[in-house]
Amino acid sequence: MKLSEAVAGEEYIVKDIISDDEELKGFLFSLGCYSGEPITVVSHIKGGCVVSIKDARYNIDTDLAKAISI
Repeated sequence: MKLSEAVAGEEYIVKDIISDDEELKGFLFSLGCYSGEPITVVSHIKGGCVVSIKDARYNIDTDLAKAISI
């Protein structure tokens, strides 16, 4: 399942980042978003969603949310 399909308020475990863009993978890694790490969708907003990773909140766009497999 993709992060963009996640239910708000539920905690999930990141399975994989599906992208050929190494810069994107590096950016997500710097946020703490990598395989095996818990992630929670706080809310869905127009054009993306707000996620909680390691006690921090980030606004990510829909394309990025579709690249994160949970």
